Amino acid sequence: MHTDALPAARRWRPAPLLFTSAGIHGGAAAAVLARPSLWPWALGAVLANHALLMAAGLWPRSHLLGPNWTTLPPIPGDRRIALTLDDGPDPEITPRVLELLARAGVAATFFCIGERVAAHPVLTRQIIAAGHAVENHSQRHLNHFSLLGPRALRAEVERAQQTIAGTTGVPPRFFRAPAGLRSPLLDPLLQRLGLRLASWTRRGFDTVDRQPGRVLGALTRALGPGDILLLHDGHAARSAGGTAVVLEVLPRLLAAVRHAGLKPVTLREALP
Repeated sequence: MHTDALPAARRWRPAPLLFTSAGIHGGAAAAVLARPSLWPWALGAVLANHALLMAAGLWPRSHLLGPNWTTLPPIPGDRRIALTLDDGPDPEITPRVLELLARAGVAATFFCIGERVAAHPVLTRQIIAAGHAVENHSQRHLNHFSLLGPRALRAEVERAQQTIAGTTGVPPRFFRAPAGLRSPLLDPLLQRLGLRLASWTRRGFDTVDRQPGRVLGALTRALGPGDILLLHDGHAARSAGGTAVVLEVLPRLLAAVRHAGLKPVTLREALP
């Protein structure tokens, strides 16, 4: 059931890696002040730490920078999975995706780009009306999102939050970073806004792979309860026949999910 209540802000608790990073920086500074000749070692430690932080941000499924939904919260005996679609809404593809989902009686989570929501407000409201969830995928889907400073980062997330809430009347409760890439600055911002970071269990790379069979195989390999699957109704690659790959993959994926006895739900439905 949808609610127009604003997500509750949560107190930020730094991830263990960030505590460790702060300790490394403080220790390096103290070492150099005590013995200036140690500066090469101190600098090396700081640079190694920054490399680790960068690697954590470049790994979409990493939990090192803070909480991150890569699977649904476990419930004994539960057979739920979540189907998520990114980068829309798209006026050509999204309506056809909605038709396929309606035929299967399946609810999905759409991570939408704020600018596209503003450009296609009626279509966005149709997603909600059909029983799906619309969540925050940033305002512009910038390729350098993970490199943004504090002000620009906040603007990207908050503007999308306002755009989606103003268009649908339903404030997002989840955020997905563009391409899943992020920096240590993102987690405290999401905590303040009451948003949860969600990535995925597996994805089919359907924005670049033009072979539906290969995309389907990547999504269904070891498919099981708790999985979060990623497809795209925006920026979709085209198959050899010119059809958006997601439109060829989705019916077969839904059949595989049904055959496995799994129940698709929105991420909101899986909230504790």
